[in-house]
Amino acid sequence: MRALAQKPASDQYPDAAPYIPSPIEVVEAMLKLANVHANDVVYDLGCGDGRIVVMAAQKYGATGVGVEIDSELVRDARARASKFGVSEKVRFLEADLFETDFSAASVVTMYLLPKTVDRLKPKLLADLKPGSRIISFAFPFSDWPPLKTEEVNSRRLYLWVVPERAKRA
Repeated sequence: MRALAQKPASDQYPDAAPYIPSPIEVVEAMLKLANVHANDVVYDLGCGDGRIVVMAAQKYGATGVGVEIDSELVRDARARASKFGVSEKVRFLEADLFETDFSAASVVTMYLLPKTVDRLKPKLLADLKPGSRIISFAFPFSDWPPLKTEEVNSRRLYLWVVPERAKRA
């Protein structure tokens, strides 16, 4: 696997977040805040090395899908899943977030830049079922107050629950 250094955003996707791995204590807190359990399908948007969906499968028995535009990171994520023995529970897509169907997700996690978080909101609300949980590390939606926030070592996490369709903003 590649060293855990920041990787710049792709020239093809200038609004994409650079690769900065989420600290393990933040990953654990994200999954706990989302109340992940074995029946969940966890999607991690911009999954990097796959640590969130791998931990969701390993620790909680959930299934998971990581979505990442960088083919090298997708290879790293698949290697991580194999290393931790959860390859049968997770998969990784080399895909554009805005072209990916999230409708199977019951939990969505993301560590993306504010502009991307806001651009994704309409798609998340359209794709996700009511009651699905969304967790963002560091950056909230600009016009949707979170249901709950949590701090982990001075890092902020945000939780939203997808409302019934008639109540969606």
